[in-house]
Amino acid sequence: MADTGEDRARRALADAGIEHEIVRHGPTSSLAEAAALRGIEPAGIVKTLVVRRGDDDYLFVLVPGDRTISWPKLRALLGVSRLSMPDAGTARDVTGYERGTITPFGSLHAWPVVADSRVPGRPVSIGGGGHGVGVNVAGDDLVRVLSAQVADVTERA
Repeated sequence: MADTGEDRARRALADAGIEHEIVRHGPTSSLAEAAALRGIEPAGIVKTLVVRRGDDDYLFVLVPGDRTISWPKLRALLGVSRLSMPDAGTARDVTGYERGTITPFGSLHAWPVVADSRVPGRPVSIGGGGHGVGVNVAGDDLVRVLSAQVADVTERA
């Protein structure tokens, strides 16, 4: 049987040694629906976005579900003048995950992580490596085990 993204994420979460709950649900049509199925408030759903800094230089940005990346804030934090989001194929190639399933846990590369300042201090749910798979975890634990840099890098969606 082939190793799935969900398998990689589950192993990486176990190796990280943090308390977590894997929640499986079918397709959802909204942030509110996904949050309800995961038993968390919508702002607690955390998207893992892949951002390109340069050739073969990426990072993960953890963004609350009700917010979007503020490109000026993120560029200032990283001290760069240009950032971009890779296309779906490139994101898959550099993480091993399809869009909509991406998580730092079990990624093909341990890219640096930036977590928006709204991630710590609350329960959150991130992608679990498969469609309809979430991982509920304490935001503080998430930031700690990923050695994430925490900063205000988002704006209201």
